Amino acid sequence: MFTNIALRAVLKSPAGVLREFCSAALVKPWTCSSAYLTGARVSGVAGSFAIPPPVRHYARAVKKKKTEQQSQLSDLPPTMLKMEYSAVPLAQTTDDIVKRLLSLELASHSDKLQLKKEQLIAKVQRDEHDRSSVEVKVAVLTARIRNYQEHLQKHHKDKANKRRMLMAIDRRKKLLKNLRLVHYDAFERVCEQLGITYTFPPEYYRRVTHRWLVKKALCIKVFKEVQKKKAEQRLMMMMKKKKSLASKATEATDTQQTA
Repeated sequence: MFTNIALRAVLKSPAGVLREFCSAALVKPWTCSSAYLTGARVSGVAGSFAIPPPVRHYARAVKKKKTEQQSQLSDLPPTMLKMEYSAVPLAQTTDDIVKRLLSLELASHSDKLQLKKEQLIAKVQRDEHDRSSVEVKVAVLTARIRNYQEHLQKHHKDKANKRRMLMAIDRRKKLLKNLRLVHYDAFERVCEQLGITYTFPPEYYRRVTHRWLVKKALCIKVFKEVQKKKAEQRLMMMMKKKKSLASKATEATDTQQTA
């Protein structure tokens, strides 16, 4: 009788309550109690309940800001004219708007880099018309390498430009090595003017492995054994020489006595 009354009450209730009652009846018994205890409703699904996930606050390390490398183009004043207009006398007498258009304030990055290359070349070139010496090539590569370094500091996943930078570094290293062997004074002047620190390459480099260590230990052991045998042979030769000299001396004394 009581069950019939409960069913009639549910059927007379609104549709939302009926839907919640049916969904609760279908829920497993071990999840029903926890769902009703929490009372958290899943968004977008009518009549369904779920336990919210536990919130875990882990201690995160503070990210340190990387110190940005100073750009090599920072010493170029914005009021300076572009390279192709610096030798034109009319560009010096124009109004401010035209000067601003012709200056480095509105110039592209390639124009600024070209001007920086010319400044570095002027520091190390042998004369005014020198454009193909080793010093000029080192200056051009230095400006290019520094430009790659500034770019990779912002875009560290750019593998293509990283490869180009390493190739330019190897090329400059070879040029500096040859210049140091041929003309040491020019080598020192180039390193001083361009701010390059030349590090000497290792005489011999090999990756240390277990097999290489074992082989090296065996070679050292064999070398010591060979040296020990050679020392024994030298000692035997010295003993033989001493015996031969002693026998000759005794023979000489015997002949003198007989005479």
